[in-house]
Amino acid sequence: MDDKESIGNYLRREREIRKISLREVANHTRVREHLLKAIEEDQFQLLPSATYIKGFLLTYANYIGLDPNDVIRRYENFLKGEPVRHTEVPPEKKILWKRKHLLMIGGVIVASLIALYFFLYLSKPAVESISVKPKTEETLTSPPLPQITGTTSVAEEEPLSLQLKAVEKTWVRIQVDGQPEQEMILKPGEGGSHRGLKQIRLLVGNAGGLDLVFNERPLERFGKSGEVVTLTFTLQGVEANRHEKPKTQ
Repeated sequence: MDDKESIGNYLRREREIRKISLREVANHTRVREHLLKAIEEDQFQLLPSATYIKGFLLTYANYIGLDPNDVIRRYENFLKGEPVRHTEVPPEKKILWKRKHLLMIGGVIVASLIALYFFLYLSKPAVESISVKPKTEETLTSPPLPQITGTTSVAEEEPLSLQLKAVEKTWVRIQVDGQPEQEMILKPGEGGSHRGLKQIRLLVGNAGGLDLVFNERPLERFGKSGEVVTLTFTLQGVEANRHEKPKTQ
């Protein structure tokens, strides 16, 4: 990979080498095709927050057979504008070769000193014994390999997360874990994020005008423009009930 190559170009190139279509990736990862296309075109401003982007990258990398940790590292370096640095493996063979020869040389020196000691002791009995201090050998250790820590989403106290983004003008009412309800009218491009422990209940006045991401997984729309739907999000999944649109003041 070229040091200046973007993360999007890298992913697209690796996918094409494996002869995997973008639609196939979308079908198996359940990440919408237009989101995957935005990633491959480096248009991250069209995507949700960085936490969701990293989740998409991990899913993408796992499916096409790339190292997820390496893909996340490339993404973070790309955002910082830094070139991708390849991890170099220390020359283990050279280190082992040097260590072997040092041990051999040390052994020869020790053997020579022992032979000299016995020669002097036997030929000159009156000579005081020579105390030979064992030579301290330096142990060469290879430098530790740098550890790449995988960047994953931090476990939150609330296991439920819901992100809203309007593509059409949409009235919504949301209630989290039995707390007081909130009502709002979202214009195209507006949205918000909510977290809960047990249940998130959402009443949508325009089912075709709202994109939802539940627990970092994009969902298909639950109706057409103008349809009213109540969505209940729990640890078991999503329950949808359609009904007539309420009258707004």
